[in-house]
This record gives sequence, C-alpha cells and structure tokens, in this order.
Amino acid sequence: MDTIHIPVKTQYLILFDFDETYFPHECLPEQLERVYELERYMNKLTFSHQVKTAWITGSSMKQIQLKMKMAGMTQLPHYIASNLGTDLWELCSDGTWTAIPSWQKKIQRSGFSRGDVEDLIAELKHTYNIVLHEQTQFGQSGYKMNYYYYEASSVKTQYDLSVIKHLASCAGIGININQCNPKAGDPEDAYDVDFIPLGTGKKAALQFLIEYTQVPLSNTLAFGDSGNDIEMLQTAAHGYLLQNATAEAKAYHKSIAPYPYAEGILHVCRQLFEAQHL
Repeated sequence: MDTIHIPVKTQYLILFDFDETYFPHECLPEQLERVYELERYMNKLTFSHQVKTAWITGSSMKQIQLKMKMAGMTQLPHYIASNLGTDLWELCSDGTWTAIPSWQKKIQRSGFSRGDVEDLIAELKHTYNIVLHEQTQFGQSGYKMNYYYYEASSVKTQYDLSVIKHLASCAGIGININQCNPKAGDPEDAYDVDFIPLGTGKKAALQFLIEYTQVPLSNTLAFGDSGNDIEMLQTAAHGYLLQNATAEAKAYHKSIAPYPYAEGILHVCRQLFEAQHL
C-alpha cells in the first residue's frame, strides 16, 4: 500500500459508492489507468486540502480487499462503511482497520434481529405469495440480510414492493430496495432487497461521518451509480451520479458527471477544487 496520511483536522469529506463507481467490474486496462490516476489525485487532495475519503458500499470488507487486489489498487480510504453501512471502519496509521465504537453501539441498540427478518420472509411467502431469494453467493453479514426479488408484471411488482416495505416498517426493520445492476454481478430483471437495522444505510453512514469528522455539510461530496446511492447523493452538498449510472438512478437524480467511473469523479473533483468552488 502507499504511504498512509491521515489529516489531523478534516476540511473536506468525499464519499464513494464502491462497486461500479470507484471500482469498475470490467477492470479494462484504460479503466484501471483512470483508477490509478484517481488514487494519486485523492492522495494529493489529502495533503493539499485535508480531505478524508470514505467508501460507502454494500460489499463486505473481504470482498473489497479481493477486488482491490484484482485491480491492483493501492490507495485506501480513511473510512469504509461496508455491508450497506451496517459496519463502519476507520483506517489507522499502521494500515489496519478499527470499528468505530459509537457506530457499533448504535447498531446494537437498534434491536435488529435475524429471526424477525426470517419471520417477515415467511409471511411474505405464505400470506402474500411474494418470494424473496437469498443472495447466497456473497453470504449474509451480521446486520444485513440481502435478497433478490424477481420482477413480475409492472403492477404486481409495484404492489409486491409496497407490501415488503410496509411489513418491514411495521416490524421496525430498515430496508433498501433498488433495481439490480447486472454490471456489478447481479441478475437481470431483479431488485436488491436488503434488510438492515433502522438508522443505518448509506445516508445514515454519511450523516454519521459528517458529525464524526466535524466537516461542514457544504464541504461534502458524494459519488454513486445506482438507486441505493440516491439518498446519500441528495444529502451531500455535492452529489453526483456517474455517466455509467443505472437508468433508475438517473430518473431520480439529475446531477450527473459527463464521464463514467474514475474519469467522471476526476472531472467533477478537478472542477470543484481547482476552480476554487470548494
């Protein structure tokens, strides 16, 4: 890994979704060259503008590490909110990660129960004929249980998703639903359905990090590519989808970088920092 620099005071906070935003799954040579350029640029901003970075992602720490190795990435962010922001890690100066205690306490107080989620899944199936398929290829984390819902007719799909949201709300369970992105390894014509503790998720992780780092909201940037990034992007002062974002995401958020992946991130950051708009 590159030399780790952690600013004493944080002036700016830049947050990224990981899969298909910071990390391109195709890993084409030209894409990776842009990733390495982005890594160098983020390292430069850390020194010149006291920037701290965070990856806010549905991936686990193990998945992130494997993808970094596959892509030859060397620059770590200062924070990682993994498993859809249900785990929150801070980078230490020796390159190790430590869980942030106040976030852990928040999770533990949420009352999230895997048994409650399993009961909800059973009720959906037996009472409403709504079947969710466990995403077993990635395994389940302690505080995130993820499933696929395969699309039916437009009317039935919207009805089914509204029932899922209603039952989760009644059970006091947080939920994230968005259309799958096949480029990130998901199936076609399906939705991600993630059950998480109340008060967690990407938006909540962003809000926590703003308070934790004492960064003014006006000095926050966020980048994403899919529906589960929208709330995070709309909470940050400067939130951008990349050009490779899903059609669903583009329907809900209109600030879109003119280029995909790292190229889009670099374009926006250079405009904001080098033109002194930040």
